[in-house]
Amino acid sequence: MGVLDSELTHLALCWRVERRDGVAVGLTAHDRDLLVDGVPHRAAPGVTPSAVVRSDGLEADTMDVAGALTADAIREDDLLAGRWDGARVTVFAVDWRDPRARVDLGSGTIGAVETGDGGFTAELAGSTAALDRPVAEETSPECRAELGDARCRVAMTGRRRFARVVAAAGAAVTLDAAEPVANAYGGGRLRWFGGEDAGMTRAIARSDGATVTLRSAAPAAAAGTLVEVIEGCDKSIATCAQRFGNAANFRGEPYLPGIDLLTRYPGA
Repeated sequence: MGVLDSELTHLALCWRVERRDGVAVGLTAHDRDLLVDGVPHRAAPGVTPSAVVRSDGLEADTMDVAGALTADAIREDDLLAGRWDGARVTVFAVDWRDPRARVDLGSGTIGAVETGDGGFTAELAGSTAALDRPVAEETSPECRAELGDARCRVAMTGRRRFARVVAAAGAAVTLDAAEPVANAYGGGRLRWFGGEDAGMTRAIARSDGATVTLRSAAPAAAAGTLVEVIEGCDKSIATCAQRFGNAANFRGEPYLPGIDLLTRYPGA
């Protein structure tokens, strides 16, 4: 007899989250911990999924999971640091009397995450969400390649450097080595090799001398923490040609007239 076949069901919702760094967390809406497939699923009061909608059409299957932030399972600083971005989530129901009886409800990856009032809401996108992606690139005045990838072809040798943190305040991180050229790390990445964010990568908004400004607040980092800074690109044709000498591989249309062409007039 299946989980849903009996007249009186004993269902408990469970979800397993596997982060990209290999950390796996099991949670359940039951009032006590459950052991499912050898993985402990901790009771998480207040963690509830929205209606689970599954279809056989081409529409993207999505659902939301809302819950409270807890110190031992899902912390706010981990969410803000991006540790849960792209994590794989499996949602299923089990018979809490015998967790071996299981019904899969869906799976997907974590998309947008919102925090507030001591809780969080995470959107789960199913496999059909990939069908919403465009099949052809849209034109853009900026380059659509990433610096150093197969389409850009800029050699990153010498453009990745190790440095030590001198000070970190807010989004500003001061290093013990200055940038090679003005705003060399703007649009690049900073990877932590120590401290609370060890192994995480943060996007750099801009750099000035020995200071890089991240796109989000920097974690608490002690002086001397080792980091790797990777050069970036503002994706303009001028930077591509002058700084990298790579205009031949520019993946954009900087001279293509835009939709404002008809509204232009002499002297504008």
